[in-house]
Amino acid sequence: MSQQRKYFGTDGIRNRVGQGMLRPDEILKLGWATGRVMKRQGARRVMIGKDTRISGYMFESALEAGFIAAGIDVYLLGPMPTPAVAYLTQTLHADMGIVISASHNPHYDNGIKFFSAEGKKISDEMEMAIEAALEEEMDVVSSEKLGKAKRIDDAAGRYIEFCKSTYKAPLKLDGLNIVVDCSQGATYHIAPHVFRELGAEVASIGIHPDGMNINQGCGATHLDALQEAVVASNADLGIAFDGDGDRVMMVDKEGKVIDGDLILYIIATQQKKKVAGVVGTVMSNLGVEKAFKRQGIDFLRAKVGDRFVMETLVENGWNFGAEPSGHVLCLHKTTTGDGIVAALQVLAAMRYQQKGLDELCEDVALFPQILRNVSVEDASQLADNAPLQEKVRQLESEYGDALRILIRASGTEPLIRVMVEGEERTSVEAVADSLVSVVRSEFS
Repeated sequence: MSQQRKYFGTDGIRNRVGQGMLRPDEILKLGWATGRVMKRQGARRVMIGKDTRISGYMFESALEAGFIAAGIDVYLLGPMPTPAVAYLTQTLHADMGIVISASHNPHYDNGIKFFSAEGKKISDEMEMAIEAALEEEMDVVSSEKLGKAKRIDDAAGRYIEFCKSTYKAPLKLDGLNIVVDCSQGATYHIAPHVFRELGAEVASIGIHPDGMNINQGCGATHLDALQEAVVASNADLGIAFDGDGDRVMMVDKEGKVIDGDLILYIIATQQKKKVAGVVGTVMSNLGVEKAFKRQGIDFLRAKVGDRFVMETLVENGWNFGAEPSGHVLCLHKTTTGDGIVAALQVLAAMRYQQKGLDELCEDVALFPQILRNVSVEDASQLADNAPLQEKVRQLESEYGDALRILIRASGTEPLIRVMVEGEERTSVEAVADSLVSVVRSEFS
């Protein structure tokens, strides 16, 4: 981002519920400030969706009141995946879409994501305008200019039909046995219907949200339950989403993980028209990059964050990008990361090629890669920490090109992420352990 933000992070606003901006009074002001900016631009309608965490009720009401006070009409979608809100914002001709979600985080976190009328993340300029409006004194438009609120009762059905429309293959999914893990999140009443209506036999887990079990031991960030269910039921594959449905991870019939890197490889190499290039991130496995190059497809790395992957795609005029964590962009189908749509493109590739999920990426030889997360109170001095930087220089000098090290602060959680990748697993694990030890001694 070109300018320093006070409230916005890499993907909207996120925090622990009750802290920072994530208080009902602050969210009320945020709704008003966003509505005020919208009115200045001649806009009048906003869509609001949310995931299944319990605090969503509180923040939905606060946002609704703030927007109405600014004279903006509010359309409430209820629990809906993030990409569904982006899609419905376009098709129902709203001026902005809002998602109340902390994505893959636990229930005690929450956040606010913003989409433009085109179903894309809002611009840096819009974020800065909202931050400026937050510094103004809140007022209320006159009664005759107040906004109105309406609930969209058929939102789920509209989005299910859209998802199904993105599946293009000579055969439907008849005879395919799939386990779907909805992470107790926003896809719980969407994803099973999509795959079932396309003909698959679907067993579902993570479809009983209670407001506090979102992402808890399930979904795209906790694949053990899905792996066990696939193997136990002799299913053909498993599909897992995160709490708000913009991430997807898959497992094959043996329970082997097919992450965002491999999903990107399957989707891009399936396209009949030649794909000039794709975008991964600095976290993407070197083996995937080499596999793309063997296919004659350029591979660029963006910073971590789907907005940076998107920026690089747009700059190059390409359609396909992903993060290993499961954000997969298929811009020939939709405007933002969509877990269900990405999974459908993989299933279409299986049908086109008449191959199992494991066979579609057998040409990719992944390098051993270790990712460790270290909980910290403050990672702001990471780049300036001399002992850690010296340790990294020492290791890079010792191993040379045989090793790749990346240490970064998480943009969504109080964590420092340590990634080590190399040709030999024992060395990779030893280096990761030594770096984690330094991080803990310096930051914990």
